[in-house]
Amino acid sequence: MSTIRMKQVIRTGIVTVALFICAATVFAFSFGKYEKVKVINGAAIISVDKLADGKAHFYKFEDGGKEIVFFAAKAADGTVKAAFDACDSCYKSKKGYEQQGDKMNCKNCNQKFAIDRLGPNATGGCNPGYLPHQLNGNTISISVNDLKSGARYF
Repeated sequence: MSTIRMKQVIRTGIVTVALFICAATVFAFSFGKYEKVKVINGAAIISVDKLADGKAHFYKFEDGGKEIVFFAAKAADGTVKAAFDACDSCYKSKKGYEQQGDKMNCKNCNQKFAIDRLGPNATGGCNPGYLPHQLNGNTISISVNDLKSGARYF
């Protein structure tokens, strides 16, 4: 193979790799961790069916340019839990939580919290910030006012 041909093949390879990296980056940022929540009549609505897989699902609510993020999960006992993706202690790190089995793990301090114990009595410290919600058949609704109350975390 001639030197000129070899240089063309190398340039083509470099351009192809660069395009692939750009496309992967755009894809990653377009479809990130958070799904935009639907708001109907002053409440964010989430299908309980989405939570049947046993995984925490992460959502975002936009309020005047501020993104308020939270997660919802179905506990082992079948109850639905919702919490801000932040806590009183580590919210400034803006790292939030990730699910590890039946627990939510703080990505800043590595403390773990059982999903089935999340709720109004598990507050303060590094507990995920409780988010009041109502079960209405196969949906849960979260008041926009309750979502806005978590704006301080974000």
